[in-house]
Amino acid sequence: MDPSSHHQVKDSFLVGRALLNFTSIFVSLGVFLFGFEQGLMSSLLTNTYFKNYFNNPSPAAVGTMIAILEIGALFSLFEAGKVGDRIGRRKTIRYGLAIFVVGGLFQATAPTIWMLGFGRLISGVAIGFLTTIIPCYQSEISPPTDRGFYACLEFTGNIVGYSSSIWVDYGFSFLENDWSWRTPLAVQCVMGFLLFMGSFVIVETPRWLLDHDHDIEGLIVISDLYADGVIENELARYEFRQIKENVLVQRIEGGERSYRYMFARYKKRLLVACFSQMFAQLNGINIVSYYAPMIFESAGWVGRSAIFMTGINSLVYIASTIPPWYLVDTWGRKPLLLSGSVVMAVSLFSIAYSLFLDNKYTAHVVVGFVIVFNAAFGASWGPIPWMMNEVLPNSVRSKGAAASTATNWLFNFIVGEMTPILLAEIKWRTYLIPASSCVLSFLCVHFLFPETKGLSLEEMGSVFDDSSSIFSFHSGYNYGSLEASSSRNGTSSDVLTQQSPAQMARNPSYKRPEMEGLITGTPVVPQMPLSTDSLKPVASDVSSQWDDTAVEPPSVEEVLEYKRKLQAKSWWGAMKQSSPA
Repeated sequence: MDPSSHHQVKDSFLVGRALLNFTSIFVSLGVFLFGFEQGLMSSLLTNTYFKNYFNNPSPAAVGTMIAILEIGALFSLFEAGKVGDRIGRRKTIRYGLAIFVVGGLFQATAPTIWMLGFGRLISGVAIGFLTTIIPCYQSEISPPTDRGFYACLEFTGNIVGYSSSIWVDYGFSFLENDWSWRTPLAVQCVMGFLLFMGSFVIVETPRWLLDHDHDIEGLIVISDLYADGVIENELARYEFRQIKENVLVQRIEGGERSYRYMFARYKKRLLVACFSQMFAQLNGINIVSYYAPMIFESAGWVGRSAIFMTGINSLVYIASTIPPWYLVDTWGRKPLLLSGSVVMAVSLFSIAYSLFLDNKYTAHVVVGFVIVFNAAFGASWGPIPWMMNEVLPNSVRSKGAAASTATNWLFNFIVGEMTPILLAEIKWRTYLIPASSCVLSFLCVHFLFPETKGLSLEEMGSVFDDSSSIFSFHSGYNYGSLEASSSRNGTSSDVLTQQSPAQMARNPSYKRPEMEGLITGTPVVPQMPLSTDSLKPVASDVSSQWDDTAVEPPSVEEVLEYKRKLQAKSWWGAMKQSSPA
């Protein structure tokens, strides 16, 4: 097609990689708020004015005040999944940010520790919305070749938030009054409001749009994200077909979106998502992130020095989240999780043993291994569980993300509630519990988790073997290969016939013995030569269920007409129509 005839129809002032990067960084800032809220209280617990104002609260009161954030998040999660399906990912993020600002105001003005806890409960509701929908949003806009990169970038935003809160606490700790702890609580309100305003700029995910039959809007967003806004681009039109096929296949298979249907149909996928979140908490990160200053104080670093050491630790934590940007899509998800379990287990056993010895080296040994532990978590069990909702099908992704995130918050609450009590009662033995969990997590990942690097969201059924084929004769190439090639070489015409292993495994015309087990790792089973009848699509194939026009993208004329109607309805269009010629 003549490039001069291309139509660029943009819903955003940015397109292509610029739009993808901007959107990913923005939603990472949404998770930034979670990290900021998480780290904020850990440093305030050692603030003298904070403790005096609230009359030196007991460990149980502190544990409840800390952990109630998880209660708010836990109760909002399942509603967040429903809201995300009903009104879209973008609006759900917006409402979550608005609730976060309200919760922050309650905290900053709290007269009692119970009011402070109430503010954290409201913030927890907001965090539940954000931590459920933002990972879904991220996975649904990211290309398969870079999905791990963007998910890890999102987690880095979370840790930058955590680190920022520590240094904000440290800076205001030099004030010799109650503003030393109230000001950091007010800062989060300002950041939440700025992000709320920014939520009006980002685009809706194309998968939600196509799933709700907003086909024209979906094609425009796909073109903006992957084709610089050119709606005739073959990559954009292929991606439209692939997503729409998957949507229609799921409707034919039952079309249910209930939690009950999800638990029955996609049990293995859900277990992978939930187990990853469970071990992310049981492996001990919140013992460190919530109570790091208290740990440093018990090891000999007192007062402001404890906050300073926590800040240094957080900088190393940030640095540790950067290598996964490049490793997760090349080395893979499983190797990162396995190596992280080993290093974290060794670190926790070493911390426990050093605290048991309680000699002159204890303070430095504890600090060293806490830093190593955080670095290992930041490179493995920190980012990977949040991206594991990629294994869930589009029709129930937000509900599956709600279930897995609920698992995170449930065990987050248990760890947050029990940690101060355990540290007071059994002291160094506390660290033996998460160390043992690290060993169990290694075994779980090794035997139960599949590798999903490089697969598109629509290809996950080939790994778990619980979805029908979406092969059709007009979908002959792989998005991941095409995107990678086009992004690096500037053209997609030379890779239109490439297919990923997952697609070839589903495509009857590629069914050969040597292809068996290519994705799942199952043993090769010798097969008899196939007849020519096997080259025909099977009954489950989309093209045998309805005419191919069901998944054809809207025409250029339909898109342009849609844009004209939108402009006519806008205030600018109304002004132009009402103005004299």
